[in-house]
Amino acid sequence: MSNRKNGQWILKTRPVGMVKESDFDYVETPVAELLADNEVLIRNLYFAFEPAMRGWLNDVKSYLPPVQIGDVMRAGTVGQVIESNNPDFTVGDYVSGTMGWQEYVIIDGKPGMTGAVNKVPEGVPPYLMLSALGTTGLTAYFGMLDLGKPGVGDVVVVSGAAGATGSVAGQIAKIKGAAKVVGIAGGEAKCKWLTEELGFDIAIDYKSENVKDELSKHCPNGIDIFFDNVGGEILDAALINMANNGRIVLCGGISAYNETELPPGPSNYMQLVIRRCTMAGFIVLDYLDQAPKAYSDILGWIADGSLKHAEDIQEGIENTPKTFLRLFEGKNRGKQLLKIAEPPIA
Repeated sequence: MSNRKNGQWILKTRPVGMVKESDFDYVETPVAELLADNEVLIRNLYFAFEPAMRGWLNDVKSYLPPVQIGDVMRAGTVGQVIESNNPDFTVGDYVSGTMGWQEYVIIDGKPGMTGAVNKVPEGVPPYLMLSALGTTGLTAYFGMLDLGKPGVGDVVVVSGAAGATGSVAGQIAKIKGAAKVVGIAGGEAKCKWLTEELGFDIAIDYKSENVKDELSKHCPNGIDIFFDNVGGEILDAALINMANNGRIVLCGGISAYNETELPPGPSNYMQLVIRRCTMAGFIVLDYLDQAPKAYSDILGWIADGSLKHAEDIQEGIENTPKTFLRLFEGKNRGKQLLKIAEPPIA
């Protein structure tokens, strides 16, 4: 093993309000020269970004422990095995896992290990394991199918519809026979993308239109399924427009992730009683044992053209925090990724 340096982005300070580039620090550490039994050395190629990462920076109890000051920032990545002391991994294999904002990582590949990496299936572009086949694609799949339960004739509304999760969730609803799928997104370009390329029936631009009024106009008989990635005023607008026995799937709440104080809850929550609706949250980690079925379905839909995916790929490890901020600036369309290296092994 050569004398490699590992470029890493670590958490420097806990953000207050909007996350900043200065909350992270770039350091270099040496890479171990010898691998122990079962270890593999991986060169990261792509980092994935999702809004939920903002919550991991807060020193509060959540479904995952917070990232600690001085730790490498937690993130999903895809990389290539460049050295192996493990019979299950061959040099050149592509793998995905939660390997963080760093160039190199050594993984103990023994069976049952915590933080295991998974091989990228043969013929699948590696970056797809971070988008349609990554946590955001799986989140859309299980949230829409297990909680939303779309069926023929349903009216479905998705907030954050131009993001990685929302764009897939809306398409899955169409695949399952929804009569109308309405996407809420920010800006004319994103709205056109939803309707002209992804098959959404209607797109509402929350930046220039009144969401509550537009939902009332386009969903005159109410919303059967609201898949929410945003929260706040948009959730409130959906609540007042729900159909009887509607289902609200709480996937995320990006509108409040960078607030120093949590905003008041939705004023229209009594519509849950009046309309006999259900509202439920979920965490994709609870469904990982069912991932093979999701992979099979998603790959089949991509192959037959019924599901399209998009990746917003920036480049350069030096741009890591800047790329993370794109999520909260509304700049990304589809899955936000960062390419940090070409595969070292052809």
